[in-house]
Amino acid sequence: MSPLPDPEHCYRAVRSRDARFDGWFVTGVTSTGIYCRPSCPAVTPKRSNVRFYPTAAAAQLAGFRACLRCRPDAAPGSPEWNGRTDLVGRAMRLIGDGVVEREGVAGLSGRLGYSERHVHRQLAAELGAGPLSLARARRAQTARVLIETTALSFADVAFAAGFASVRQFNDTVREVYATTPSRLRSRHGGRGEPAPGTVTLRLPYREPFDAAGLMAFLAARAVSGVEESDGTAYRRTLRLAHGTGTVTLRPADGHVACTLRLADLRDLGTAVARCRRLLDLDADPLAVDAALSADEVLRALVENTPGVRLPGAVDGFEIAVRGVVGQQVSVAAARTVVGRIVAATGIPLSDVDGGLTHCFPEPAALADADDAALPMPATRRGTIRALAAAVADGTVRLDPGVTRDELTGSLCALPGIGPWTASYVAMRALSDPDVFLPTDLGIRTAAARLGLSSTLDDRSSHWRPWRAYATVHLWQTLTAVPERS
Repeated sequence: MSPLPDPEHCYRAVRSRDARFDGWFVTGVTSTGIYCRPSCPAVTPKRSNVRFYPTAAAAQLAGFRACLRCRPDAAPGSPEWNGRTDLVGRAMRLIGDGVVEREGVAGLSGRLGYSERHVHRQLAAELGAGPLSLARARRAQTARVLIETTALSFADVAFAAGFASVRQFNDTVREVYATTPSRLRSRHGGRGEPAPGTVTLRLPYREPFDAAGLMAFLAARAVSGVEESDGTAYRRTLRLAHGTGTVTLRPADGHVACTLRLADLRDLGTAVARCRRLLDLDADPLAVDAALSADEVLRALVENTPGVRLPGAVDGFEIAVRGVVGQQVSVAAARTVVGRIVAATGIPLSDVDGGLTHCFPEPAALADADDAALPMPATRRGTIRALAAAVADGTVRLDPGVTRDELTGSLCALPGIGPWTASYVAMRALSDPDVFLPTDLGIRTAAARLGLSSTLDDRSSHWRPWRAYATVHLWQTLTAVPERS
Protein backbone atom coordinates (compact mmCIF):
# COMPACT_ATOMS: atom_id res chain seq x y z
CA MET A 1 0.00 0.00 0.00
CA SER A 2 1.51 3.31 -1.05
CA PRO A 3 0.53 6.76 0.24
CA LEU A 4 1.25 8.26 -3.20
CA PRO A 5 -1.91 8.72 -5.32
CA ASP A 6 -1.96 7.99 -9.06
CA PRO A 7 0.36 10.46 -10.88
CA GLU A 8 -2.43 11.81 -13.09
CA HIS A 9 -4.59 12.41 -10.02
CA CYS A 10 -1.63 14.17 -8.45
CA TYR A 11 -1.22 16.47 -11.45
CA ARG A 12 -4.92 17.32 -11.46
CA ALA A 13 -4.58 18.30 -7.80
CA VAL A 14 -1.60 20.51 -8.69
CA ARG A 15 -3.46 22.18 -11.58
CA SER A 16 -6.42 22.98 -9.33
CA ARG A 17 -4.15 23.93 -6.38
CA ASP A 18 -6.20 21.57 -4.23
CA ALA A 19 -5.12 22.08 -0.61
CA ARG A 20 -6.82 18.81 0.40
CA PHE A 21 -3.79 16.97 -0.99
CA ASP A 22 -1.20 18.97 0.96
CA GLY A 23 0.76 16.45 2.98
CA TRP A 24 -0.23 13.50 0.82
CA PHE A 25 2.65 14.13 -1.60
CA VAL A 26 5.06 16.80 -2.84
CA THR A 27 5.72 17.91 -6.40
CA GLY A 28 9.27 18.15 -7.77
CA VAL A 29 9.69 20.54 -10.72
CA THR A 30 12.67 19.56 -12.85
CA SER A 31 12.92 22.94 -14.61
CA THR A 32 13.47 24.79 -11.33
CA GLY A 33 14.87 22.11 -9.04
CA ILE A 34 12.25 22.99 -6.41
CA TYR A 35 9.62 20.83 -4.72
CA CYS A 36 6.24 22.25 -3.67
CA ARG A 37 3.02 21.27 -1.99
CA PRO A 38 0.05 20.66 -4.38
CA SER A 39 -1.60 23.97 -3.47
CA CYS A 40 1.46 26.12 -4.27
CA PRO A 41 0.24 29.44 -5.80
CA ALA A 42 3.08 29.54 -8.33
CA VAL A 43 2.44 29.04 -12.06
CA THR A 44 1.48 25.41 -12.71
CA PRO A 45 4.48 23.59 -14.22
CA LYS A 46 4.22 21.52 -17.39
CA ARG A 47 3.32 17.88 -16.84
CA SER A 48 6.60 16.80 -18.45
CA ASN A 49 8.56 18.78 -15.85
CA VAL A 50 6.82 17.30 -12.81
CA ARG A 51 7.80 14.40 -10.55
CA PHE A 52 5.80 13.27 -7.52
CA TYR A 53 7.21 12.05 -4.22
CA PRO A 54 5.47 10.66 -1.14
CA THR A 55 7.66 12.61 1.30
CA ALA A 56 9.81 15.72 1.45
CA ALA A 57 12.75 13.48 2.29
CA ALA A 58 12.36 11.60 -1.00
CA ALA A 59 12.26 14.85 -2.95
CA GLN A 60 15.36 16.09 -1.15
CA LEU A 61 17.21 12.85 -1.95
CA ALA A 62 16.27 13.34 -5.60
CA GLY A 63 18.02 16.72 -5.53
CA PHE A 64 15.05 19.09 -5.13
CA ARG A 65 15.01 22.08 -2.76
CA ALA A 66 12.01 23.18 -0.69
CA CYS A 67 9.91 26.01 -2.11
CA LEU A 68 10.27 29.13 0.03
CA ARG A 69 6.85 30.35 -1.05
CA CYS A 70 4.48 27.47 -0.24
CA ARG A 71 6.67 25.84 2.48
CA PRO A 72 5.90 22.20 1.62
CA ASP A 73 7.73 20.99 4.74
CA ALA A 74 5.14 22.83 6.87
CA ALA A 75 2.03 21.20 5.37
CA PRO A 76 -0.21 18.89 7.41
CA GLY A 77 1.20 15.37 7.61
CA SER A 78 -0.16 12.48 5.60
CA PRO A 79 -3.22 10.88 7.23
CA GLU A 80 -1.73 7.55 6.14
CA TRP A 81 0.31 7.47 9.35
CA ASN A 82 -2.73 7.83 11.62
CA GLY A 83 -4.12 4.35 11.17
CA ARG A 84 -1.60 2.14 9.44
CA THR A 85 -0.26 -0.63 11.67
CA ASP A 86 2.27 -2.07 9.22
CA LEU A 87 6.01 -1.58 9.57
CA VAL A 88 6.16 1.63 7.50
CA GLY A 89 3.27 3.30 9.32
CA ARG A 90 4.68 2.47 12.75
CA ALA A 91 8.16 3.61 11.69
CA MET A 92 6.88 6.97 10.47
CA ARG A 93 5.10 7.62 13.76
CA LEU A 94 8.23 6.80 15.73
CA ILE A 95 10.43 8.95 13.47
CA GLY A 96 7.98 11.82 13.96
CA ASP A 97 8.27 11.31 17.72
CA GLY A 98 12.06 11.78 17.50
CA VAL A 99 13.19 8.21 18.14
CA VAL A 100 15.99 8.35 15.53
CA GLU A 101 17.46 11.50 17.11
CA ARG A 102 17.32 9.97 20.60
CA GLU A 103 18.13 6.31 19.92
CA GLY A 104 19.45 6.13 16.37
CA VAL A 105 18.32 3.74 13.64
CA ALA A 106 19.26 0.83 15.89
CA GLY A 107 16.77 2.06 18.49
CA LEU A 108 14.08 2.53 15.87
CA SER A 109 14.62 -0.97 14.50
CA GLY A 110 14.63 -2.46 17.98
CA ARG A 111 11.27 -0.91 18.80
CA LEU A 112 9.84 -2.24 15.54
CA GLY A 113 11.29 -5.72 16.03
CA TYR A 114 13.17 -5.88 12.72
CA SER A 115 16.76 -5.52 11.57
CA GLU A 116 18.09 -2.12 10.53
CA ARG A 117 18.56 -3.38 6.98
CA HIS A 118 14.96 -4.57 6.70
CA VAL A 119 13.57 -1.31 8.10
CA HIS A 120 15.67 0.72 5.65
CA ARG A 121 14.65 -1.49 2.72
CA GLN A 122 10.92 -1.18 3.51
CA LEU A 123 10.98 2.58 3.98
CA ALA A 124 13.11 3.19 0.89
CA ALA A 125 10.89 0.96 -1.26
CA GLU A 126 7.68 2.73 -0.30
CA LEU A 127 8.73 6.27 0.59
CA GLY A 128 11.86 6.75 -1.48
CA ALA A 129 13.97 7.47 1.61
CA GLY A 130 15.42 5.54 4.53
CA PRO A 131 15.06 6.37 8.23
CA LEU A 132 18.13 8.63 8.33
CA SER A 133 16.88 10.74 5.42
CA LEU A 134 13.39 10.97 6.89
CA ALA A 135 14.82 12.05 10.24
CA ARG A 136 17.08 14.56 8.47
CA ALA A 137 14.05 16.15 6.79
CA ARG A 138 12.42 16.40 10.20
CA ARG A 139 15.52 18.08 11.64
CA ALA A 140 15.56 20.56 8.76
CA GLN A 141 11.96 21.58 9.48
CA THR A 142 12.68 21.93 13.21
CA ALA A 143 15.71 24.08 12.42
CA ARG A 144 13.64 26.29 10.14
CA VAL A 145 11.07 26.89 12.88
CA LEU A 146 13.80 27.87 15.33
CA ILE A 147 15.56 30.12 12.79
CA GLU A 148 12.37 31.98 11.91
CA THR A 149 10.70 32.22 15.34
CA THR A 150 13.54 32.65 17.86
CA ALA A 151 16.67 34.72 18.40
CA LEU A 152 18.78 31.67 19.26
CA SER A 153 22.29 31.57 17.92
CA PHE A 154 22.68 29.26 14.95
CA ALA A 155 24.92 26.97 17.02
CA ASP A 156 22.10 26.58 19.55
CA VAL A 157 19.59 26.04 16.73
CA ALA A 158 21.78 23.32 15.23
CA PHE A 159 22.02 21.25 18.40
CA ALA A 160 18.42 21.93 19.46
CA ALA A 161 17.21 20.59 16.10
CA GLY A 162 19.26 17.42 16.53
CA PHE A 163 22.22 18.04 14.21
CA ALA A 164 25.57 16.56 15.23
CA SER A 165 27.50 19.71 14.28
CA VAL A 166 27.06 23.28 13.11
CA ARG A 167 28.62 22.35 9.79
CA GLN A 168 26.05 19.60 9.24
CA PHE A 169 23.31 22.09 10.10
CA ASN A 170 24.60 24.70 7.65
CA ASP A 171 25.04 22.16 4.86
CA THR A 172 21.53 20.77 5.36
CA VAL A 173 19.86 24.19 5.39
CA ARG A 174 21.68 25.18 2.18
CA GLU A 175 20.78 21.89 0.49
CA VAL A 176 17.14 21.77 1.55
CA TYR A 177 16.24 25.47 1.27
CA ALA A 178 18.88 26.75 -1.18
CA THR A 179 19.76 29.58 1.16
CA THR A 180 21.72 30.23 4.32
CA PRO A 181 20.38 30.32 7.88
CA SER A 182 21.09 34.08 8.01
CA ARG A 183 18.97 34.76 4.93
CA LEU A 184 16.16 32.56 6.25
CA ARG A 185 16.09 34.60 9.45
CA SER A 186 16.26 37.99 7.68
CA ARG A 187 13.54 36.88 5.23
CA HIS A 188 11.11 36.58 8.14
CA GLY A 189 12.00 39.79 9.89
CA GLY A 190 14.44 38.36 12.40
CA ARG A 191 11.73 37.86 15.03
CA GLY A 192 13.12 37.74 18.54
CA GLU A 193 12.44 35.19 21.20
CA PRO A 194 9.68 36.34 23.63
CA ALA A 195 11.18 34.35 26.53
CA PRO A 196 13.98 31.80 26.95
CA GLY A 197 12.91 28.44 25.58
CA THR A 198 9.69 29.81 24.06
CA VAL A 199 8.73 29.00 20.47
CA THR A 200 5.57 30.14 18.67
CA LEU A 201 4.45 28.42 15.49
CA ARG A 202 1.42 27.41 13.47
CA LEU A 203 0.11 23.85 13.22
CA PRO A 204 -1.81 23.57 9.92
CA TYR A 205 -4.79 21.27 9.44
CA ARG A 206 -7.23 20.23 6.72
CA GLU A 207 -10.68 21.78 6.64
CA PRO A 208 -13.26 21.27 8.02
CA PHE A 209 -12.15 21.22 11.65
CA ASP A 210 -14.52 20.87 14.63
CA ALA A 211 -12.33 22.90 16.95
CA ALA A 212 -15.16 23.70 19.37
CA GLY A 213 -16.01 20.04 19.96
CA LEU A 214 -12.39 19.03 20.40
CA MET A 215 -11.66 21.87 22.83
CA ALA A 216 -14.80 21.02 24.82
CA PHE A 217 -13.76 17.37 25.07
CA LEU A 218 -10.32 18.28 26.40
CA ALA A 219 -11.66 20.96 28.74
CA ALA A 220 -14.17 18.56 30.31
CA ARG A 221 -11.32 16.23 31.25
CA ALA A 222 -8.69 18.84 32.20
CA VAL A 223 -6.77 17.68 35.29
CA SER A 224 -5.79 20.37 37.77
CA GLY A 225 -2.09 21.18 37.65
CA VAL A 226 -1.54 19.38 34.33
CA GLU A 227 -4.16 21.01 32.10
CA GLU A 228 -6.36 24.08 31.94
CA SER A 229 -8.77 25.61 29.43
CA ASP A 230 -10.57 28.93 29.15
CA GLY A 231 -12.92 27.81 26.37
CA THR A 232 -10.84 29.27 23.54
CA ALA A 233 -7.43 27.77 24.32
CA TYR A 234 -6.17 24.55 25.84
CA ARG A 235 -2.96 24.51 27.88
CA ARG A 236 -1.04 21.61 29.39
CA THR A 237 2.31 20.40 30.64
CA LEU A 238 4.59 18.06 28.70
CA ARG A 239 6.99 15.40 29.99
CA LEU A 240 9.63 15.02 27.29
CA ALA A 241 12.93 13.22 26.78
CA HIS A 242 15.20 16.10 27.79
CA GLY A 243 13.00 17.93 30.28
CA THR A 244 9.57 19.39 30.91
CA GLY A 245 7.55 21.96 29.06
CA THR A 246 4.17 23.59 28.60
CA VAL A 247 2.08 24.26 25.50
CA THR A 248 -0.78 26.61 24.69
CA LEU A 249 -2.99 25.56 21.76
CA ARG A 250 -5.46 28.06 20.31
CA PRO A 251 -7.48 27.15 17.16
CA ALA A 252 -7.44 29.76 14.40
CA ASP A 253 -8.40 29.95 10.73
CA GLY A 254 -6.51 27.20 8.89
CA HIS A 255 -4.14 26.46 11.74
CA VAL A 256 -3.77 26.04 15.49
CA ALA A 257 -1.57 28.68 17.13
CA CYS A 258 0.96 26.83 19.28
CA THR A 259 3.21 28.38 21.92
CA LEU A 260 5.71 26.02 23.51
CA ARG A 261 7.88 26.70 26.57
CA LEU A 262 10.54 24.02 26.75
CA ALA A 263 13.30 23.36 29.24
CA ASP A 264 15.39 21.95 26.37
CA LEU A 265 14.77 22.94 22.75
CA ARG A 266 15.97 19.53 21.57
CA ASP A 267 12.44 18.41 22.44
CA LEU A 268 10.79 20.81 19.98
CA GLY A 269 10.22 18.32 17.14
CA THR A 270 8.80 15.70 19.50
CA ALA A 271 6.56 18.23 21.24
CA VAL A 272 5.12 19.44 17.92
CA ALA A 273 4.46 15.86 16.75
CA ARG A 274 2.67 15.03 20.00
CA CYS A 275 0.54 18.16 19.86
CA ARG A 276 -0.49 17.31 16.31
CA ARG A 277 -1.51 13.82 17.44
CA LEU A 278 -3.37 15.23 20.44
CA LEU A 279 -5.53 17.37 18.14
CA ASP A 280 -5.61 14.87 15.22
CA LEU A 281 -4.39 17.59 12.87
CA ASP A 282 -3.21 15.21 10.14
CA ALA A 283 -6.65 13.65 9.65
CA ASP A 284 -8.47 13.66 6.31
CA PRO A 285 -11.89 14.93 7.48
CA LEU A 286 -13.50 14.77 4.05
CA ALA A 287 -12.80 11.05 3.75
CA VAL A 288 -14.07 10.40 7.28
CA ASP A 289 -17.25 12.45 6.83
CA ALA A 290 -18.01 10.91 3.45
CA ALA A 291 -17.75 7.38 4.83
CA LEU A 292 -19.85 8.03 7.95
CA SER A 293 -22.49 9.95 5.96
CA ALA A 294 -23.37 6.72 4.20
CA ASP A 295 -25.24 5.78 7.40
CA GLU A 296 -28.60 7.55 7.45
CA VAL A 297 -28.47 8.20 11.20
CA LEU A 298 -24.87 9.40 11.30
CA ARG A 299 -25.45 11.57 8.23
CA ALA A 300 -27.37 14.13 10.26
CA LEU A 301 -24.66 14.17 12.92
CA VAL A 302 -21.93 14.70 10.31
CA GLU A 303 -23.87 17.47 8.58
CA ASN A 304 -24.40 19.19 11.91
CA THR A 305 -20.76 18.83 13.00
CA PRO A 306 -18.39 18.28 10.06
CA GLY A 307 -14.70 17.75 10.63
CA VAL A 308 -14.90 15.95 13.98
CA ARG A 309 -11.44 15.05 15.27
CA LEU A 310 -10.31 12.11 17.37
CA PRO A 311 -8.85 13.38 20.68
CA GLY A 312 -5.37 11.90 21.03
CA ALA A 313 -2.70 12.08 23.71
CA VAL A 314 0.74 13.52 24.40
CA ASP A 315 1.56 10.69 26.85
CA GLY A 316 0.31 7.13 26.43
CA PHE A 317 0.99 6.24 30.06
CA GLU A 318 -1.08 9.19 31.26
CA ILE A 319 -4.05 8.09 29.16
CA ALA A 320 -3.74 4.52 30.41
CA VAL A 321 -3.82 5.65 34.05
CA ARG A 322 -6.75 7.95 33.36
CA GLY A 323 -8.56 5.09 31.63
CA VAL A 324 -8.16 2.85 34.68
CA VAL A 325 -9.23 5.62 37.08
CA GLY A 326 -12.25 6.34 34.88
CA GLN A 327 -13.63 2.82 35.15
CA GLN A 328 -17.20 3.00 36.48
CA VAL A 329 -16.96 6.64 37.58
CA SER A 330 -17.97 9.92 35.95
CA VAL A 331 -15.63 12.25 34.09
CA ALA A 332 -15.76 14.78 36.92
CA ALA A 333 -14.96 12.17 39.57
CA ALA A 334 -12.09 10.75 37.49
CA ARG A 335 -10.44 14.13 36.92
CA THR A 336 -10.65 14.85 40.67
CA VAL A 337 -8.91 11.58 41.53
CA VAL A 338 -6.25 12.05 38.86
CA GLY A 339 -5.64 15.58 40.12
CA ARG A 340 -4.90 14.21 43.59
CA ILE A 341 -2.54 11.61 42.11
CA VAL A 342 -0.69 14.35 40.23
CA ALA A 343 -0.42 16.57 43.32
CA ALA A 344 1.07 13.69 45.32
CA THR A 345 3.39 12.04 42.76
CA GLY A 346 3.67 14.39 39.76
CA ILE A 347 6.83 16.19 38.60
CA PRO A 348 6.76 19.81 39.85
CA LEU A 349 7.59 22.44 37.23
CA SER A 350 10.59 24.54 38.14
CA ASP A 351 8.87 27.49 36.44
CA VAL A 352 5.13 27.40 37.17
CA ASP A 353 3.10 28.60 34.17
CA GLY A 354 -0.24 29.97 35.38
CA GLY A 355 -2.31 27.05 36.63
CA LEU A 356 0.15 24.53 35.19
CA THR A 357 2.24 23.26 38.09
CA HIS A 358 3.07 19.59 37.48
CA CYS A 359 3.84 17.08 34.76
CA PHE A 360 2.13 13.72 34.94
CA PRO A 361 4.05 11.25 37.13
CA GLU A 362 6.70 8.88 35.82
CA PRO A 363 5.65 5.18 35.76
CA ALA A 364 8.20 4.30 38.45
CA ALA A 365 6.74 6.93 40.78
CA LEU A 366 3.25 5.46 40.55
CA ALA A 367 4.52 1.90 40.86
CA ASP A 368 5.98 2.81 44.27
CA ALA A 369 3.23 5.22 45.38
CA ASP A 370 1.73 4.72 48.83
CA ASP A 371 -1.99 4.27 49.43
CA ALA A 372 -2.56 7.92 50.32
CA ALA A 373 -1.35 8.99 46.85
CA LEU A 374 -3.87 6.71 45.12
CA PRO A 375 -7.32 7.67 46.53
CA MET A 376 -9.39 4.81 45.14
CA PRO A 377 -10.52 1.27 46.04
CA ALA A 378 -7.73 -1.17 46.88
CA THR A 379 -8.34 -3.31 43.78
CA ARG A 380 -7.95 -0.34 41.48
CA ARG A 381 -4.85 0.81 43.35
CA GLY A 382 -3.36 -2.58 42.60
CA THR A 383 -4.21 -2.18 38.92
CA ILE A 384 -2.55 1.25 38.77
CA ARG A 385 0.60 -0.08 40.40
CA ALA A 386 0.71 -3.15 38.12
CA LEU A 387 0.23 -0.94 35.05
CA ALA A 388 2.95 1.48 36.15
CA ALA A 389 5.40 -1.32 36.89
CA ALA A 390 4.72 -2.98 33.52
CA VAL A 391 5.31 0.28 31.65
CA ALA A 392 8.46 1.00 33.69
CA ASP A 393 10.03 -2.39 32.88
CA GLY A 394 8.91 -2.40 29.23
CA THR A 395 6.37 -5.22 29.51
CA VAL A 396 3.69 -2.78 28.31
CA ARG A 397 4.59 -0.30 25.56
CA LEU A 398 2.41 2.73 24.90
CA ASP A 399 4.46 4.51 22.23
CA PRO A 400 3.15 5.19 18.69
CA GLY A 401 5.20 2.30 17.26
CA VAL A 402 3.12 -0.42 18.93
CA THR A 403 0.12 -2.01 17.21
CA ARG A 404 -3.40 -2.02 18.63
CA ASP A 405 -3.35 -5.80 19.13
CA GLU A 406 -0.03 -5.61 20.97
CA LEU A 407 -1.22 -2.80 23.19
CA THR A 408 -4.63 -4.26 24.06
CA GLY A 409 -3.18 -7.73 24.58
CA SER A 410 -0.53 -6.52 27.01
CA LEU A 411 -3.01 -4.32 28.89
CA CYS A 412 -5.67 -7.02 29.21
CA ALA A 413 -3.03 -9.35 30.69
CA LEU A 414 -2.88 -7.02 33.71
CA PRO A 415 -5.29 -7.48 36.63
CA GLY A 416 -8.26 -5.11 36.54
CA ILE A 417 -7.98 -4.06 32.89
CA GLY A 418 -10.60 -5.29 30.47
CA PRO A 419 -11.57 -4.68 26.84
CA TRP A 420 -13.19 -1.26 27.44
CA THR A 421 -10.14 0.23 29.14
CA ALA A 422 -7.68 -1.32 26.66
CA SER A 423 -9.72 -0.11 23.67
CA TYR A 424 -10.10 3.39 25.12
CA VAL A 425 -6.34 3.60 25.62
CA ALA A 426 -5.75 2.41 22.04
CA MET A 427 -8.14 5.05 20.72
CA ARG A 428 -6.47 7.89 22.61
CA ALA A 429 -2.80 6.82 22.92
CA LEU A 430 -2.43 5.36 19.42
CA SER A 431 -5.00 7.61 17.70
CA ASP A 432 -6.46 4.41 16.26
CA PRO A 433 -9.28 5.53 13.93
CA ASP A 434 -11.21 2.25 14.03
CA VAL A 435 -11.64 1.64 17.76
CA PHE A 436 -15.26 1.26 18.88
CA LEU A 437 -16.56 1.08 22.46
CA PRO A 438 -19.94 -0.71 22.30
CA THR A 439 -20.10 -1.25 26.09
CA ASP A 440 -19.40 2.40 26.95
CA LEU A 441 -22.29 3.93 28.88
CA GLY A 442 -22.21 7.09 26.79
CA ILE A 443 -22.35 5.09 23.55
CA ARG A 444 -25.25 2.97 24.82
CA THR A 445 -27.14 6.07 25.94
CA ALA A 446 -26.57 7.85 22.62
CA ALA A 447 -27.54 4.73 20.66
CA ALA A 448 -30.79 4.44 22.63
CA ARG A 449 -31.67 8.08 21.96
CA LEU A 450 -31.04 7.61 18.25
CA GLY A 451 -32.90 4.31 18.05
CA LEU A 452 -29.75 2.31 17.28
CA SER A 453 -29.63 -0.01 20.28
CA SER A 454 -30.93 -3.10 18.52
CA THR A 455 -28.77 -2.62 15.41
CA LEU A 456 -25.61 -1.06 16.89
CA ASP A 457 -23.28 -4.04 16.42
CA ASP A 458 -24.31 -4.57 12.82
CA ARG A 459 -24.32 -0.89 11.86
CA SER A 460 -20.97 -0.18 13.46
CA SER A 461 -19.32 -2.75 11.20
CA HIS A 462 -20.24 -0.49 8.25
CA TRP A 463 -18.49 2.47 9.85
CA ARG A 464 -15.05 0.92 9.37
CA PRO A 465 -12.32 2.10 9.26
CA TRP A 466 -13.59 5.24 11.02
CA ARG A 467 -15.50 3.82 13.99
CA ALA A 468 -13.55 5.96 16.48
CA TYR A 469 -14.87 9.09 14.75
CA ALA A 470 -18.38 7.64 14.94
CA THR A 471 -17.76 7.16 18.66
CA VAL A 472 -16.95 10.86 19.04
CA HIS A 473 -20.09 11.81 17.09
CA LEU A 474 -22.22 9.65 19.38
CA TRP A 475 -20.58 11.12 22.49
CA GLN A 476 -21.30 14.61 21.21
CA THR A 477 -25.04 13.92 21.15
CA LEU A 478 -24.96 13.84 24.95
CA THR A 479 -24.98 17.00 27.04
CA ALA A 480 -22.39 15.49 29.38
CA VAL A 481 -20.54 12.38 28.35
CA PRO A 482 -20.37 9.82 31.20
CA GLU A 483 -17.09 8.09 30.46
CA ARG A 484 -17.66 4.73 32.14
CA SER A 485 -17.06 1.09 31.34
